[in-house]
Amino acid sequence: MQTAAQLAQLRRDYSLRTFSIDDAAADPLQQFDLWMQEALQAEVPEPNAMTLSTVRPNGTPSARVVLLKGIEAHQFVFYTNTQSDKGVQLSHNPAVALTFLWLELERQVRIEGTATLLDEATATAYFQSRPRESQLGAWASPQSRHIPGRKFLEQNFAEMQAQFAAEDLIPKPDFWGGYQVKPTRIEFWQGRSSRLHDRVLYTIDAQGQWQKQLLAP
Repeated sequence: MQTAAQLAQLRRDYSLRTFSIDDAAADPLQQFDLWMQEALQAEVPEPNAMTLSTVRPNGTPSARVVLLKGIEAHQFVFYTNTQSDKGVQLSHNPAVALTFLWLELERQVRIEGTATLLDEATATAYFQSRPRESQLGAWASPQSRHIPGRKFLEQNFAEMQAQFAAEDLIPKPDFWGGYQVKPTRIEFWQGRSSRLHDRVLYTIDAQGQWQKQLLAP
């Protein structure tokens, strides 16, 4: 196939920056904040987009892209329909992986940890800060469930518009909430020439302190 041949020939030599273990902050959350700030300053498209990987009850992996919405108490926060596939999977197995890819900076961050539900007050406050259309969309969409067609969603959305027309604040659905991911492993990857990339890994030791080490690419 022509596409396969083209894929095999794709090459890019990374040379924008370096990242040594001596340059890496002692705290990986501080290092993540520094890299996120640089992604924001570089106007990377959707710098908070991250691949969220979960595990199905049968043990197979599942992944999708969601948006990081905050870092609270050293935990990574995102919001979703808790009855979606990812919500169901997290209820069976809270182990997750988060992956950020900032190609414009030739960087990747990989995070592993455990997800827990945020408290209702925090989730409600965030839900009601969203655009009204997004709030209505959350009510209208039975996320991850089979639907007969696009018209089904549009009708649901119109019904929600009518139902909450007189409401200044749309209530948060019971099936919508937030998750916080407590990291146990964070790796920072900086592309380098000749595929000799820089990789710095942080892990938690028995005393709960972050330790860093250099990994071979």
